Amino acid sequence: ARGRRGTSSRTAGHSGGLGTMVFEKVVVIDCKNHLLGRLARIIAKELLSGQKGVCVRCEDINISGSFYRNKLKFLDKLRKRTNTNPAHGPYHFRAPSRIFHRVIRGMIPHKTYRGKCAMERLKVFEGVPEQYASIKRMVVPDAFRITRLKPGRRFCVLGRISDEIGWKRKADVEQLEAARKEKGKVYWETKKALLVKQKKAAVDTATGPYAEVLAKHGY
Repeated sequence: ARGRRGTSSRTAGHSGGLGTMVFEKVVVIDCKNHLLGRLARIIAKELLSGQKGVCVRCEDINISGSFYRNKLKFLDKLRKRTNTNPAHGPYHFRAPSRIFHRVIRGMIPHKTYRGKCAMERLKVFEGVPEQYASIKRMVVPDAFRITRLKPGRRFCVLGRISDEIGWKRKADVEQLEAARKEKGKVYWETKKALLVKQKKAAVDTATGPYAEVLAKHGY
């Protein structure tokens, strides 16, 4: 038994063992088009290893299987409660971010001190909040639907299920996301114009009347 316990899951699951892991201050993960369980598994392992993570756009997470089948699963889950007093739990969250949070929590020993500390390193959001809008967002190839789900297989979106089981903020999130994308579009157009100017200036410098003088001094 001791030998089996000794072979821990250091090299299982996510590529690269704990010894080779490179920590970032905070990793922002764009959850759009990722499969729910696969993404949760990788994030849970990173959290237990000490990495801080922020998950944005949780409403666009995908679940394998048809929408109707998954909705029936969620509705069946909503029936499970304490018969004598439902206020005693279990509590069924409707928001996509809280559903995803609960999935990750199920993969972590959250009642231990180590698990509690791991869950404190996690933040989940619908949409992209203002403080993370300008930070580079990562994807997880091992959990990406396009690479992991066979073409032609059915899948559904977590945001749609949440909307149909009681989440009331879908329209608000869509409005805020549209405003964020419009703001990003203006920024990108401005940046493209600046890049064109810089490229033109570099060409003018290389072929201009002072090119020989600049080349002589190493420019």
